Order: sequence, then C-alpha cells, then structure tokens
Amino acid sequence: MRRRVLPALCGALIATALAVQPALAGPTARPTDSPAGPSPSATPSTPAAPDRGAARAAGGQPYASYWHPNTILDWNPATDPDARFNRSRVPLRPRASDPALRANPNARAGEGKVASLVSFGPTSGNPSQGSLDADYYAFTYWQYVDTLVFWGGSASEGLILAPNATVIDAAHRNGVKVYGTVFFPPTAYGGQIQWVRDFVRKSGSTYPVADKLVQVAQHYGFDGWFVNQETAGGDAALATELRSLMKYARAKGPVEFMWYDAMTESGSVTWQDALTTENDAFLSDPARVSDSMFLDFGWSAGDLRSSRDLARSLGRDEHELYAGIDTEANGYNTGVSWDAVFPAGQPHVTSLGIYRPEWTWKSSSGPADFRTRDSRYWVGANADPSNTATSSSWKGLAHHIAESTAVTAKPFVTGFNTGHGDFYNVGGTRVRTGGWNNLSVQDVPPTYQWVVESAGTRLTPSIDYGDAYEGGSSLRLTGKLDAANTVRLYQAKLPVTADTKLSVVVKTPAAGPTRLKAAVAFTDAPDRFTTFDLGSTAGTGWERRTLDLSAHAGKTIAQLGLRAEGSAASYDIRVGQLAVYDGAVDAPAAPSGLQVLGATDVSASRKSLRLAWTAAPSGQVHHYDVYRRNADGSRTYLGATPNDAYFVPRLDRAGAETSTTIEVEAVSTEYGRSAAATATVAWSGEPGEENHALGRPATASGQCAASEGPAKAVNGSVTGGNSDKWCTLTADRWLEVDLGEARSLSRFVVRHAQAGGEPAAFNTRDFTIQVRSAASEEWRTAVTVTGNTAAATTHPVSLSARHVRLSITGPTQTTDPAARIYEFEAWGD
Repeated sequence: MRRRVLPALCGALIATALAVQPALAGPTARPTDSPAGPSPSATPSTPAAPDRGAARAAGGQPYASYWHPNTILDWNPATDPDARFNRSRVPLRPRASDPALRANPNARAGEGKVASLVSFGPTSGNPSQGSLDADYYAFTYWQYVDTLVFWGGSASEGLILAPNATVIDAAHRNGVKVYGTVFFPPTAYGGQIQWVRDFVRKSGSTYPVADKLVQVAQHYGFDGWFVNQETAGGDAALATELRSLMKYARAKGPVEFMWYDAMTESGSVTWQDALTTENDAFLSDPARVSDSMFLDFGWSAGDLRSSRDLARSLGRDEHELYAGIDTEANGYNTGVSWDAVFPAGQPHVTSLGIYRPEWTWKSSSGPADFRTRDSRYWVGANADPSNTATSSSWKGLAHHIAESTAVTAKPFVTGFNTGHGDFYNVGGTRVRTGGWNNLSVQDVPPTYQWVVESAGTRLTPSIDYGDAYEGGSSLRLTGKLDAANTVRLYQAKLPVTADTKLSVVVKTPAAGPTRLKAAVAFTDAPDRFTTFDLGSTAGTGWERRTLDLSAHAGKTIAQLGLRAEGSAASYDIRVGQLAVYDGAVDAPAAPSGLQVLGATDVSASRKSLRLAWTAAPSGQVHHYDVYRRNADGSRTYLGATPNDAYFVPRLDRAGAETSTTIEVEAVSTEYGRSAAATATVAWSGEPGEENHALGRPATASGQCAASEGPAKAVNGSVTGGNSDKWCTLTADRWLEVDLGEARSLSRFVVRHAQAGGEPAAFNTRDFTIQVRSAASEEWRTAVTVTGNTAAATTHPVSLSARHVRLSITGPTQTTDPAARIYEFEAWGD
C-alpha cells in the first residue's frame, strides 16, 4: 500500500499495537527491515529464509507458508513438513441475501461487495492451526465481507504469503473467499525490481512461479491472490508480463487475482486512485486479466464515477472495483466519503476495500473492549444493525451492506463458538482450561448482532465467554423481561422435510420455566415467526429440547430466532446450541491409522506433537477432536481440526507415567461422535523440574493493549517483540496464575522488560510473589523484592501452592507507570 507520512501516534496502546505489524509498505506500516535493504541472501535476489527444518521434521510448530519468487519454485507439498497442516478441508459455502430481510433499510443487497485486508500476525509468525492463547483476532462479522485477503509479506521474510488453514476454514464456512498476498515492497522497504522479474520469468511457454501459485492455492484450498506491486524500476514490458502471468494462472486455475492500483501499464509505480486508461489493462486488455482491482485510498467521488463508467465500457461490473479505505491507524474514526461509494438511496458506485480492520483488536485494551470496538466498526454505535443512527460519519458497515448468510444447507448447527476462549467444553463438560484460539472450529456467527424487537424493555443478547455447551462461548439473554422479545438470529435458506428437527440446548440459573420459545419464519411469510415453546428446566445444567418441524414440510426456513415471553425482573438464560437437521443425529465412521509423525521434548514432562490419521471413510465430518486419556478414565482436550493432521502444542506428562494414550474421534456435521482412533506416546527418564505456570490460565489487573494480556506472561517466550509481554497501567498491578492443582515449587523466575529487548530502565523495581492452595484461602507472601535492576530474577522457595500472584508496587526504575513482564515462571517437581 502507498507509503504516506505517519501522523503522531499518541499513547502506549496504539504504539504497542502497531509494533508487531509485518514489514509492509502500508500507510502506517513500520518495517522491521533496515532501510538499506533486506537481510543477507544466498543469491542477490533471494534473502535466506529462516531454517525451521529440524523442528518441523520433529514435532515443532507448523506455520503458514511464505516464499520469495525463487524459493517458491522449490516448494513441494510432498516434502514440506508443514504443508499437511496448512490444508483447509472446508469448501466454500454458497451464500444468500434476501433484500426483504435486511436489518437496515438503507442497506442494499447484491451490489457493492467488501474485501477485507487483514494481518493476523507477522509474515513468518502465523501458526497453521491456532495456538494456546485466547488473544486473537477472532472475527465474527463475516456476513458483511465477501473476500478476505490474508495480508502480509516483507523483504526479509517472504513476498508471497499463503493463508493459514484456520482462516480459510472459518471464511469458507461463512461463504467468504480467501486470498493470499503477493507483495513487492517499495525500495524503502527493501524491495528489489529483480524480484518482480523473477516472478514473471518464463520457461518456454510457461510461468513457473504462476504454476506454483496455482498449486499452492489448490493444495491449501483457498481461492486466489492479491497482487501488490510497488517496487520502482519496472517498464512496460515488465507490466505486460505481469498481466500475461495472471491470465496464464487464471486459465490453469481455478484461481482468482485482485490487482492493487500501484503499477501502471508503463511499468512505473504511479497510484491512480481510480480505474483509468493508465491501469485498466490490469483489469481487461481486452480479455479478462484480474478478477478485481483495489483502488488506492486517494479517490474522490468523481474518480469513482469515472471508474464505474470505464469498467462498464470494458464489459466489467463496477463492483469488481474496490475503493480502498485505510483504517489501520484510526479504525472507525477514519474519515471516509461514504456517499461517494454508497450514495444514499442510489445503487452502489463500486465495492469497498478495507485495509486493516483488525485495528479493533490491536488498539483495544482487552477482550471485552475488542468486542465492543468490533461491533462499533461493523454494526454501528448502537450494537444494532437495524438502528445505525449516530452523529458520527462512521455508521458501521451494516448501514450500507445487507447481510449475507451461509446458512443455506442442512444440517446447520451452532454452539455460538467464536473460535477462541479461556476453556473448552464438549457436550457441556469442561475438557480443558486455559486460553486457546482456533478459527477452524468457529461456528457461523449470528447474522443479526443484535436485532431485538419488543414493545417493552429490550433484552440484551451477547456472546458469553463464561460458559459453553460446545467450545468456549454461548449465547446469553439478560435483562428485564416485561414484554415479548423477539431476537432475530440467523437469516437462512433451509428446506423443511417430513423428518426435519429443530434442536435447542438451554441453561437457566435455577430450575423452572425458561420463558423462551424457538422462533422460525418461512419464506412464504419471512417476517412472521412461528414459535415453539421450550418449556421448563429440571435443573441448572444444560438441557436439550428437540422440536418436530414436520407440520411445515415443503416450506423453507427464512429466519431462525428466539422469543422470550412473560415477566422476570432479572431474566438470564444461556443457549448452548441451535440446530436444524433431518432424521436422527448421525455418528460418523471413526478415523483410522492415527500416528505420531514427530515429537519434540519441551522438558522431561512436556512434549509437542505432530499427529496424522486417515480420515473417516464415510459420513459428513465437521471436525476431529483430539484428546489424551487420563489415568482415571477421563479425557483432556488437546485441540481440533477439520483436517487429517494436527499439531498438539502441549502434552503434559501426568506424574511419572511412561506412556500417554492419544485419541482422535470424528464429529459429524450434526455433532454425532465416532469411536476413537488411538496412538501411544512414550516418555523416557524421570520427570524433572518444570515450569508449572507455562500455558496455565492467567488473569491480571488490566492490560495495556489487546496483544499484551496476561497469557503473554506464561507463553514460554520472550523473543516475540513488544507484544510478547503482559503490560498494565492500572494503579493496582497484579498477575495471577492458576497452576491447576497444588504443586511443589522450588523457585520463581520473573523475566522483566530488558529480557524482552526493552530498556533496562523499564525493569520492575519492587514486587512481591504471593501463593495460596485454594481460591478460598488468604494470600501468603513468599517473596519480597525491592530495588531490583536485573532483566531476570530468580527466587528460591520451598512450598506447595495452586495459585501464584505477582504484585508490583514499583513498575520501573523511573516514573514510567507501566508494568512490563515477559515471563512469570513457577518451577518445581
């Protein structure tokens, strides 16, 4: 993206949030590469790639793939140990959008589209299948997006970045296409025109790099590539070859291309901010070249109208042009000429390209703030897509774009799982504690977040992260119930047959009437709901209600929702699952051939594993759950994937056990479960001292930014830059870790700011460490430190505790108020 002068950034939150961005030439990007150029290379045009070979061949962390033009030529999925873990198994779902069911009367359906350019992590730092950290951009507004670009690329890491499997899985489940990125940076960011020439180099009549782009997209299961060519020094011949390469790859595909408005037909890098005669050949020349074009940010209303007219004259749809807006620095405070793109009461002029909407996450102070900001960004100031009235010019995307739905085929099952959380439940049972993210198991989020119709006080729907039936979250309705409340949840297109069932799982604080009904609208009257009473609960656990829809056979479901009726001063109910399916819940066949591809010993009592198996031979599999079997017969959840391979980031040894049984079971699209395939992992030697705080649930008094939560202090790393720490600016500064059970502890280790590369002046000066064995006990002080200046401190103890607490009274050597802890470790047997 075009380099612009950076405005002064105020406050530690924004500065810290931006510090971990990949080295891009975006308007507010800050390169990690030296301005003098890229890192040393094996050849003049290809920097040396990080060597992860040994770790990957064993049981180390797999990452999303990235290359330079010359190195991608050597890529082979059969020899790349990470390739198997980067494959998406979720096909792109069809979507529908009924204009009559749009939440906002101003929004239009079937016109302008939205492309979202998102950086989920640094180019070289995107785990293939999630990680043990709830702090992640778990996006839940797919209904307003048509294409997601997995944004990244840098001179030193790689120019070609393929999306990871979890993002593809979640996007495809919502009917959203996913593109990888091809990024040729400006020379100020280390760009070399030779890399562009390497990219288009021919071998006879073929383009070898294009062949690889097609192979990568097809093998990993994504849809196309965003091409951002900003390196100066090209000429008309080079521009012609780039167009020929895209046409060649599209013909070999299917694979799509989105071209960024930077390089013109002359070969110079001269942003047009529009479709013009200088760049229109990258759209059509006259045959189709790219599938769409992203117009740089400096457009005007006149530019967009002329772009629309030129696109039409070329026989192209004007909505294949995406007017770019840059929200990386200011999010929904960005000034946008909305009427130029989406004029009120008139057809959309073009589509919209959004650069870096993950500002809502990176600028937030924590999970709740992120969700508030994300709602404000996409839905509007009132958290209601049907009411976007505000004095702000940013009314939310819901004001302009009608919702689309991927709920277009049965079975449809949702547990309102957003793909991250602080625990994991299966069937309402807690099977693991601790933070995690994995968008591969994210459910289709509600289409309407939130539309509540009531003649009285409106209830408040929310995604609740305190309890779940499946995953780490559930739907919760709270508030004063003094009139009927209809909560619209999903737009749908589901045919009803003689054996179609509607299932709802609910949980109430006390046994008694739920005062809740399932609400279904059919296409013959899409705005009129038929309701089905869910009755009363017998207790305080999760309870299922299965409803027969056979009386409506032959109709098609247009909406799914809930209706609360009656009265309650403080109404509170959770919905853990909503499902529409035919017949009985099917159990899939079991997977087979489970094997451990490799294991890495993190310590004498901890491993990471790479697993693979043969997929279930029949039946519709939604995903595979991975467990370890415990000595008491219970199981601990290790993760999940729709794929036939999975990386287990953490397997803990239980006591002095000599082996651990791993189990993998298939979960059907109706959430039936198969028998398990099993494999055994051996342990050698005696259990040694280990860090019992590593990866355990952590809480804190606060955090400086979304990327600096308490989990970062127990993630085992200090090398990930400024975002690899826990930071807080609260007056009372504390960090607590639950070790899971009482542990015999021999020492604490605290790694302060300098351990993570920050100035020694930021090292913690005064602090205490407290312990207790149960949450009901008083804290006992085990360690007191004053006047510390060291980067890392070790504190011998001899005690037993389950809960440990770091309390900081002197956060730095100066008056700086921020506490910065890169790791808090609790070592023992």
